Amino acid sequence: MPTSGLEDHIVDRGVYDRTVQRFRQAQVLLPTFAELAEPHRIPATVRQALGSVKPDEAHPLNLFRVHWYNSADRGAQGPVPGHVVLGKELTGVEAKIVVALGNRFPMIRAHKVLAAYGCLAPRVVTGQFDPTSHRAIWPSTGNYCRGGVAISRLMGCRGVAVLPEGMSRERFAWLEDWVTDPADVIATPGSESNVKEIYDKCAELSQDPANVIFNQFSEFGNYLVHYQCTGAALGDVFERLREDQAGLCLRAFVSASGSAGTLGAGDRLKDDYGARIVAVEALECPTMLYNGFGEHNIQGIGDKHIPLIHNVYNTDLVTAVSDGATDHLSVLFSSPAGRAYLAERRHVPPSVLGALSSFGLSSICNIVAAVKTAKYLDLGPSDVVATVATDGAEMYGSERTKIEARDFPGGFDAVAAGEAFGRWMLAAGTDHLLETTKRDRERIFNLGYFTWVEQQGLSFDDFVARREASFWSALREKLPVWDEMIKEFNSRSGVAVP
Repeated sequence: MPTSGLEDHIVDRGVYDRTVQRFRQAQVLLPTFAELAEPHRIPATVRQALGSVKPDEAHPLNLFRVHWYNSADRGAQGPVPGHVVLGKELTGVEAKIVVALGNRFPMIRAHKVLAAYGCLAPRVVTGQFDPTSHRAIWPSTGNYCRGGVAISRLMGCRGVAVLPEGMSRERFAWLEDWVTDPADVIATPGSESNVKEIYDKCAELSQDPANVIFNQFSEFGNYLVHYQCTGAALGDVFERLREDQAGLCLRAFVSASGSAGTLGAGDRLKDDYGARIVAVEALECPTMLYNGFGEHNIQGIGDKHIPLIHNVYNTDLVTAVSDGATDHLSVLFSSPAGRAYLAERRHVPPSVLGALSSFGLSSICNIVAAVKTAKYLDLGPSDVVATVATDGAEMYGSERTKIEARDFPGGFDAVAAGEAFGRWMLAAGTDHLLETTKRDRERIFNLGYFTWVEQQGLSFDDFVARREASFWSALREKLPVWDEMIKEFNSRSGVAVP
């Protein structure tokens, strides 16, 4: 199979040796995947040295902050991943909706920086990426390209972001500050729904052998790092909750499909707890549900195709959320009138109100889908639905300005707040939700044929191999091998642990 970064041996010794030399000069030390999954494994001297490094600094040691356990100020390491438990006051359901907070990651304040590390690190330690001559190309509709640029810079590599021109202004402003050359930000036509245009640009760029494409939709390192790190983090959160309330049951994990990397955490939670896996998409572009297409504004969740790294046959439910919900709830959660309504009329506790700034558009999508899931499964107070807040509200200020001007020209007041909450949260129902049968999974899986075989040139045999559970379990055997290779690489570079 085209390995998509899955080699577990040194492919090119010359590239490997040059990379070792570059990392020695730049004093870059690589964390293992096990350390990012369980940060207490990180050497105490590294954690101590991080005290003098700011979390948004382009410093190689920030690679050791690419995990879920950062404290609220992102400077220290907490005993449990940052999270918030949403109760009935906000969600209207009895089940506990547990949300891991992605805006505690360094540099980009989003969990996609973890995915980027999971893709680049294996290429580095197997001699497939040469930082002295290669450019890392990071195609994305959301935060992955920012994560790729950040990880590239920390590793002394040149990173290039490819993203639609219609994405939020905040994304472009961040990229302009972090790339080494303005030409390293490539805007393609369209917005969130225009994934194929990104692929087309990457196909053009790949004609230059100096460009290495890290396509998050087909890079299995993306899936694997979330299986090991995000899955373990959510499991840790659940165990801490169960310490306080015996008898809790983790019923489901919910995530927008996007690149399907984060859905890999669901595979881990199903293995460990039997949790159901719920894949989410935009109602305006219901590819999995209805073979549909369209435009939407839930930035960062991708659409119109089935990612190669989506373990479709392990997906239990599919549901859709309208971008009307994410647009209006983002205004509700961020505006003074909206927060006052939630506090005074819904009695949402201060701890939850304080967490609302951690919810960007795709985060709100996940929360609404979790509510729909809890209603469909008829879950009660001893049941937990886990999800992630991929990024925070700070990435969408320009979007909220547009939404308010378009939908609330008279201003967003208490009446508008009540209407938005009632329509999009309390009334979130079990419509546009599918509990997948074998036939449903076959249909969704088969949709990927047109992207990966007909458009991208993957062989038929390699495409269908992904039907088998054994394919995915075999992938996970790469993780300890890569960790040993990372240790060996660090030893050869001679970069001292601080």
